[in-house]
Amino acid sequence: MTLALSTLRRYGAILVTAGILAALTACAQNPATPAPPATPASASATSPTPASPTAATPSTRPTIVIVATGGTIAGAGASALNSATYQAAKVPVDKLIAGVPELTTVANIRGEQAFQIASESFTDDKLVELGKRVAALARDPGVDGIVITHGTDTLEETAFFLNLVIRSDKPIVVVGSMRPGSAMSADGMLNLYNAVVLAAAPSARGKGVLIAMNDDILSGRDSAKRANIKTSAFSSPWGALGMVVEGRTYWFRTLAKRHTAWSEFNIDEITALPNVQILYGAGNMNPELYQTAVRTGAKAIIHAGTGNGSVANYLVDTVRSVRAGGVQVVRSSRIGEGFVLRNAEQPDDKYDWVVAHDLNPQKAKILAAVALTRPGMTSAELQRIFWEY
Repeated sequence: MTLALSTLRRYGAILVTAGILAALTACAQNPATPAPPATPASASATSPTPASPTAATPSTRPTIVIVATGGTIAGAGASALNSATYQAAKVPVDKLIAGVPELTTVANIRGEQAFQIASESFTDDKLVELGKRVAALARDPGVDGIVITHGTDTLEETAFFLNLVIRSDKPIVVVGSMRPGSAMSADGMLNLYNAVVLAAAPSARGKGVLIAMNDDILSGRDSAKRANIKTSAFSSPWGALGMVVEGRTYWFRTLAKRHTAWSEFNIDEITALPNVQILYGAGNMNPELYQTAVRTGAKAIIHAGTGNGSVANYLVDTVRSVRAGGVQVVRSSRIGEGFVLRNAEQPDDKYDWVVAHDLNPQKAKILAAVALTRPGMTSAELQRIFWEY
């Protein structure tokens, strides 16, 4: 460990306080889509670049709450060379905050430890619990913005879920890192700083739930983890919303889909999410998997099909029988970009199926689950929701 610490110092990676070092050594489509919601003037894409955060005084700085859930950003490796091999969710929120003293020049900060887990262990129950806490913080007039630290494996699902169910225009930013804080060139410290800058920016209001990674400002709706060992892991097929550079926000586009304050969904009305399963398209699939999903309680099946959400000829009868039994069928695609066209490849109108538009299978799962919290959901209504969100 002496060698590891000397390596950290030699490479200038000692970007954390003694508190963190102690913790580390002891233990990261549709043509019918409606017009987008009106964007508050304060959130206009042409808003002027805000002044440097260092110009603020304690009495004028916004109050930002950092809600920690674990993940790589709270992880630790055995040495500075371990950027991909490490233990996630080791460093508590107070040490994360103490490790970035520059945060206090941006905002008045307080932290909460919601969970301390690797994000692959997130469950629907935890999503609902986190959503309710974030909603409560967003209602607090003393809170100006919220940052959620999160593991990157399911960060995109959590960000999209919050984008659907939090009825607030306050900035909500989800942030993670691809390297633990103990690694050379660790990215968590700057990502966290940028997330707080973003959450504190008046120009971020009304833009939906955001993701701050690798200097990019990304939409929680359509951004995804596309690489597993690069700091540039997260991107959107439609591009970033903007960037954070040296404590300033720069905006290039806004989200056209419904979200947050303009959503019809409300976390306060949701107690649990229904069972929705994803079945991944490939050659020589087993039709029995669809029936198994139904027998185990699935209320919807996301078919992560090849190409344009294609369904193999030997699967069609099985998938039709699933829908005839009352389970919703949503055609998504395993392809990373583009969108699924309705009534292309398969006659969706005839089979009463839904298409996921440009949402990847995991985001389609989140939207279907949230939508199905509404009783009596028809396929036509579910399709409307996929067009609008």
